[in-house]
Amino acid sequence: MSRIDSCIAAAKAAGRKALIPYIVAGDPDGDTTVSLMHQLVQDGADIIELGMPFSDPSSDGAIIQLGAERALRNGAGLDTVFSVVRQFREQDNNTPVVLMGYLNPVETMGYQAFVEQSAKAGVDGLLLVDLPVSEAESLLALTRPRDMNVIFLVAPTTTDKRIASICEHSSGYIYYVSLKGVTGAALSDTGEIAQRVAGLRSATDLPIMVGFGIKDTASALAMAAVSDGVIVGSALVQKIGELSETAARDAGLIADSTALIASIRQALDSESA
Repeated sequence: MSRIDSCIAAAKAAGRKALIPYIVAGDPDGDTTVSLMHQLVQDGADIIELGMPFSDPSSDGAIIQLGAERALRNGAGLDTVFSVVRQFREQDNNTPVVLMGYLNPVETMGYQAFVEQSAKAGVDGLLLVDLPVSEAESLLALTRPRDMNVIFLVAPTTTDKRIASICEHSSGYIYYVSLKGVTGAALSDTGEIAQRVAGLRSATDLPIMVGFGIKDTASALAMAAVSDGVIVGSALVQKIGELSETAARDAGLIADSTALIASIRQALDSESA
């Protein structure tokens, strides 16, 4: 059982919804990213999705694009990503970390080297946005022996045939994209999302996490009611962007930038109590 599987199983046994924040590695710098990750755990994060900065993040909206730009401007790359995870693991060997990003940097490094470096750093899962499940077997062959989960996205437009293939090859959890468009857009029809998640449950026993458009406690509660957990990205990255304007990033500023996660954790726990 992977660290992700154990984490989600423990949350389910405790009657808790999983809370998964997304931040960009190296935004605004590597050391601050490590501090943010530890603070997110204190705030109640179950799993951390760590974005791999890329110059053409086509599925991301303006806020996360700016986060990637800040990281790249400060020289962040895959070496930064691995370094951040290694530093995080010096104090936290329990919280699962999922690397989320795009194929180009991974293919440039090579699948084998990328998976080996991820495993050595302490990465638990991979989510490559533009990797079709039909072309994932070479990556899966490397991750399976290492008990590293590969997570795929299911969108409102995903066909039943492709959903079946995604469910067959996914592990850890299914990431359900709650809306058509890029990250940072607003939720529109929660009833339709609930129907699609219910349909997805008939195709898989894997936990289903909902992301895109979750930017406050109200939207988090609405999506958690129909899923196993929620993913919060753009709203958090926007707050982290304010840190880049500050030379001294003390613990108070770090905590202020992640306060939304603490608020959502409290609301989720109060709802399930």
